Amino acid sequence: MNRILVPIDGSAPADAALEYALERFPDDEIVALYVKDPVDGATAWGPGSADDWMAVADERAKAVLGAATDRADERGVSLATDDVVGRPARAIIEYAEENDVDNIVVGSHGRDGVARVLLGSVAETVVRRAPVPVTVVRPQE
Repeated sequence: MNRILVPIDGSAPADAALEYALERFPDDEIVALYVKDPVDGATAWGPGSADDWMAVADERAKAVLGAATDRADERGVSLATDDVVGRPARAIIEYAEENDVDNIVVGSHGRDGVARVLLGSVAETVVRRAPVPVTVVRPQE
């Protein structure tokens, strides 16, 4: 049995990656991972702001992972969930290294050219640096 890591964030590309994994690997151990990105939530600084951010991030993680679990249950597929704090690409790669992951299934926004260079791409970084094979899934248009 392989361990398949599917990073999810509630976006259409992440949903497509989860669908792909549930369909292609129903008998393997699938782990849905939500990364709580502190840079994404760093809008205001002051007393209690870190606690406020963490509370919001925890709620978002719970909602996204809960929805993923519901989708897996509908298909009769077992799904483990986890969440970590960090920058998405680095956190995904570290999670794969530390948790004996055999494959990563990641969604792609399908950006090209200047947009990819300026905005960066979690999927691209994961593909380049992951210690295991990576499957990139694009959502159907």
